[in-house]
Amino acid sequence: MALDVTLRQVRPDDLDLFFTQFQDPEAKRMAAFGPAGPVDRARFDAHWKRNIAEYVVRTVLADGEAVGSVCVYGEPGDLQVTYWIGRAHWGRGVATAALRALLEVVPERPLFARAAADNTGSVRVLEKCGFTVTGRERGFANARGAEIDELVLTLTG
Repeated sequence: MALDVTLRQVRPDDLDLFFTQFQDPEAKRMAAFGPAGPVDRARFDAHWKRNIAEYVVRTVLADGEAVGSVCVYGEPGDLQVTYWIGRAHWGRGVATAALRALLEVVPERPLFARAAADNTGSVRVLEKCGFTVTGRERGFANARGAEIDELVLTLTG
């Protein structure tokens, strides 16, 4: 049975879920890029409150349960998408459905995304939503403690 994936405005109590998800070592390794070292809760909350005020940020619901977040951030002409789905919900189509829903809310194009080259699940999500690989870079991934390959993907239509 297919999950009902919807988006809603972020609520203050969603930050508890997001913070917990961000502590998952496997999820951080897959995402690869993020802050170095442990995450301070006060800085985490301040970062999220600023993002909520400035960008298009939504909580992802699967069958009514909050399971992650999806966001478009950046400056016009360089808008980036990002998403984070709790590991218990990986492989169920949640990220793809959430990103598709976000793309309906944000009509601006082009949109860009970045993913660790070996994060095949995330790359697959982006490609299913119409993004294509338009570049490759190397960067230091704090969560892995090493320089890794990163794909740059673009959605033009």
